[in-house]
Amino acid sequence: MKRIPLNPEKDVPFMLYLPALTWQVLFLFVPLMVVFFFSFFRVGNVFQFSLANYKALLDIAHLRIIVRSMALSLGTMISTFLLAYPVAYFLALLAKRWKNFALFFVTLPFWSNFLVLIYSWFFLLENNGIINSFLIWAGVLRTPLDISHNMISVFILMLYCYLPFMIMPIFTSLSRIDHRIFEASADLGARPWQTFTRITFPLSLPGIRTGALLVMVPAFGELAIPALMGKKWMVSSLITHYFFVVQDDGIGSALTIVSGLVLFLMILSIYYLLGLPMRRSARGNA
Repeated sequence: MKRIPLNPEKDVPFMLYLPALTWQVLFLFVPLMVVFFFSFFRVGNVFQFSLANYKALLDIAHLRIIVRSMALSLGTMISTFLLAYPVAYFLALLAKRWKNFALFFVTLPFWSNFLVLIYSWFFLLENNGIINSFLIWAGVLRTPLDISHNMISVFILMLYCYLPFMIMPIFTSLSRIDHRIFEASADLGARPWQTFTRITFPLSLPGIRTGALLVMVPAFGELAIPALMGKKWMVSSLITHYFFVVQDDGIGSALTIVSGLVLFLMILSIYYLLGLPMRRSARGNA
């Protein structure tokens, strides 16, 4: 029997990738296929194929919850980007002596339990919390602001918890830029804002796309923050309600598939919009 020779350049990388591929198939694709299967069936005495689960999602209450989750996810992504980019720019291109010290504080929230981070904001946002007490003491307010247990508090916590997920990818992209490019741009007579718009920002787009993905996906399906701080239903809480409270696996599965498709389309749209500056820059340099 003829033995097939081993090709290290092709076979070894595949063997190293095989455990990760197996893990992904068993714990991602197989469960998704099971959920997709149940989304088309009404469970009774026998399985019966039906589109009733998806028709039930056309109810205005379900659509309102999906739109609310989309708006919160997009708002969190845009807000974290606006706050994270100046911080990442300073750390990557301007900070020298205190860079590592500042990075330590950026990554410090990762060292704490997620629930601890959420509960710590109760003492800040409640009516007799630190923020309202300080504003009343300073004479800015006479009555406390209602910023706890509503969508304002949910948005603040989402912004706080996911901000490092946007800072670090942008910081990594900016750190990889060769500083000689900026010197060449200045030698050619480019102004600082021209260097930023034509060189710095386009080269940081891979980090922005990664940060947008890392923020949008968990923000869209966030469960703990809306459950503890908000009074509005989100997609994650609605799915949990159907699976564990109502125990309607059909509608819960259909809602999972629909919300996944909505999130996938959102990600594709963001990636397309973020790719436009790179394509325009490439056309301008051609």
